[in-house]
Amino acid sequence: MTISTLKQLQQQSLLHLASDDARLEIDILLARAIGKSTTFLRTWPDYVLTAEQLAQFQHEFAQRQQGVPLAYILGERAFWRLSLSVNAAVLIPRPDTECVVEKVLALGQGQQWRVADLGTGSGAIALSLAIEHPEWQIIATDINPQSLAVAQANALKNSIQQVEFKLGSWLEPLTGLFDCIVSNPPYIANDDPHLTDLQYEPLGALVAANNGLADLIEIVRLSSDFLHKKGWLVLEHGFQQGDEVQALFRQAGFVNVESGRDYGGNIRYSVGQKC
Repeated sequence: MTISTLKQLQQQSLLHLASDDARLEIDILLARAIGKSTTFLRTWPDYVLTAEQLAQFQHEFAQRQQGVPLAYILGERAFWRLSLSVNAAVLIPRPDTECVVEKVLALGQGQQWRVADLGTGSGAIALSLAIEHPEWQIIATDINPQSLAVAQANALKNSIQQVEFKLGSWLEPLTGLFDCIVSNPPYIANDDPHLTDLQYEPLGALVAANNGLADLIEIVRLSSDFLHKKGWLVLEHGFQQGDEVQALFRQAGFVNVESGRDYGGNIRYSVGQKC
C-alpha cells in the first residue's frame, strides 16, 4: 500500500479483509501501529503514518489476512476481568468459557473451596476464579510446559498469587481432595469441518479421539477419586455433546447432573456432584 492517512488505510484495508469484524480489527491494528486509541482514528482521520508505523500496520495486517487470529497478533485477550497474554502455545480464551466460570462461582458461593483447573492453558479459568475468590486454594495443571509458562506469566501480570501451577496430564499432578474440579478439555472430533477456522491454535488443545469425547471420558472417570463428598465436577464441551457427557457423569456415579448454556444459547458445559 502507498496510501498512508488513517482514513485512506481504513477504506483500502476493508477491501482486503474477509472478516465479520473487519472494520474493528483494522482500527485496532491502526491504533496499535500509531500508539493511539481508536478514538484518535475518528478524531484525526487525515493523520499521516510515519514509514515505521505504516510498516508495522502492513506487517500485522498481512498476518490477519492470512488468517492469524487478532489475539495472537496483539499477544493478548480480555477474559472475565483479566488481561491475558496469549501465544500459539495456548488456546485463545472464548467468552463462552466465562459461562463455566460463572457456574463454578455460583456453586461455590459462600464456600471456602479448594479447586483444580485441569488443562489450564492461558490460565483463564483458574485466574478468573482466583480474582473473585482470593481466599480459595486453586491448583492449575497442564501437560504442556509452554502453556503452563503462559499461565504463570498471566498470574504475575494480573497480580494473582494464590494459584499453584503443576505440570502433568489432567489429574496426574494432583494430591488430596478438592471441592470442585473444572476443565475446558479438547472436545472437537478430528474430522470436524470447523477445524479449518482454528488452524493457528494448538491442535492438541482442541481435538480429542473418540469423536471428541476421549479426554472428557478420562476426566469424568478419574475425578471422583479427587473430590470431597458432595464435590462438583464442571466440564466444558461441544454444544452437541450434552447428552453424552451427562450420561458419562451418571455412569460414574455423579448426581445432580445438568447442563448449562453459553451466551449464544447453546449447551456448553455439564456439571455433576459426587454423592
